[in-house]
Amino acid sequence: MAKAKKETGNTNNYVLSDPSFQFLKDYINNPSPVGFEAAGQKLWLNYLKPFVDETFTDPYGTAVGIINPGTNFKVVIEAHADEISWFVNYITNEGLIYLKRNGGVDHMIAPGQRVFIHTRNNGLVKAVFGWPAIHTRLSTPDKENSPKVENLCLDCGARNRQEVEALGIKVGNVVTYQDGFDELANGYYIGRAFDNRIGGFMIAEVARLLKQNGKTLPYSLYIVNAVQEEIGLRGAEMIARRIKPNVAIITDVTHDTSTPMINKMIEGETFCGKGPSLSFGPAVHNKLLHFVQDVAAEKEIPVQLRAVSRSTGTDTDSFAYANDGCPSVLISIPLRYMHTTVEMLHRTDIEQTIRLMYETLLQLSPDTNLSYFD
Repeated sequence: MAKAKKETGNTNNYVLSDPSFQFLKDYINNPSPVGFEAAGQKLWLNYLKPFVDETFTDPYGTAVGIINPGTNFKVVIEAHADEISWFVNYITNEGLIYLKRNGGVDHMIAPGQRVFIHTRNNGLVKAVFGWPAIHTRLSTPDKENSPKVENLCLDCGARNRQEVEALGIKVGNVVTYQDGFDELANGYYIGRAFDNRIGGFMIAEVARLLKQNGKTLPYSLYIVNAVQEEIGLRGAEMIARRIKPNVAIITDVTHDTSTPMINKMIEGETFCGKGPSLSFGPAVHNKLLHFVQDVAAEKEIPVQLRAVSRSTGTDTDSFAYANDGCPSVLISIPLRYMHTTVEMLHRTDIEQTIRLMYETLLQLSPDTNLSYFD
C-alpha cells in the first residue's frame, strides 16, 4: 500500500504529509449529503482555520476561509462539499422504505448496498438495499429485473411501518452509503464522494502550504467549499454573488476515460496518474487558462486537456457568469467510476493538482493581464 511521506517545504517534491493524509481519510468518510453538509463543513473548517485569517459560512452552509482579507482584488479557489444521496419518500405497511434521489445518485449500483439512514433524534440507522435473489428473478415471466428508483427499497429489519417509525425514520430523512476510504495498489485510492471532497481537501492543502511556507499574497484569497453543487451549482451561485471575486480557480473531478464502456470520441482522453486536467469551453476564460498552462509548463507539472460543450457542468459556470462576469478556470482531477461507492483516483494527481493551484496563486497578481482583447 502507498503510504504518506514526510513533506518537505519545496513544492517540487510535495507529497501528502501524515496529518494531511489522516484528514483526507476522515473527510472522505464523513457524510455530507446535499442539503445536509454541516458535519463535513465543520470538519473542513477546523482543519482550515490555522492557515487562514478569517472564516465565515453563508445561510445554506458554504464555508469560506480568507487569507489577507480587505484588499480590492479578490481571488477564489473553490470546490464543492456535497455528495449525492437519497431521501426517504414512502414507508409501506410491511416496513419497507422507498426513496427519491437527492442529486444524481446512480440507481444501478444500489442493489445489495449497505446504507445509513440519518434520523433527526436517533442518529444513524443501518439498512440495506434489498434485491430479489437471482433464482427468483430468472423465473419472472416479464423479465422486469433491472433496478429502477420505483422498485428499489430499503430494509432496516423492521416488520411493519410502526417499527420503522419507532427507529426514528421519517419521510425526508437522508440516506448515504456506508462505504468509505481505502487504498489499492500502485497509489490508487477509493472512496465514496471523492466527487468532490477531494477538491475541498486540495484547496485546504493549498492554504496550508501558503501558511507553512510564509507566502504573502498581493490580493485577498478566498478558499471556498460550496454546498449543493450536485443539484444545480446552487451554493456557488449564492457565494459568487456575495464575494464578487475578480478571479476564480475551480477544482472538481472529471472522468478517467481509460476504463471500458466510455466513448473517447465524446468524452475525450483523460487518464488517472497523468496529471490534472484543464478544460476548454465557453465558461473558461482563455487568458486565465493560458496563464495556468504557462505555470504548469514552467514548473514541469503534467497536465491533460479536454474540451467541454455549452457548459462545464461544474461550479465554474456559476462563478464565470456571476455579477459582471468573473474570469474563471477549471482544474479537474481524473476520477474513475464517478457517482459510485468506489470512486477511484491516483495519489500523484492529488499532489500535482495541489502544486498547480499553489504555483498559480504565487504568480497571479492584480496586474495580471486578463483583458479579453489584449
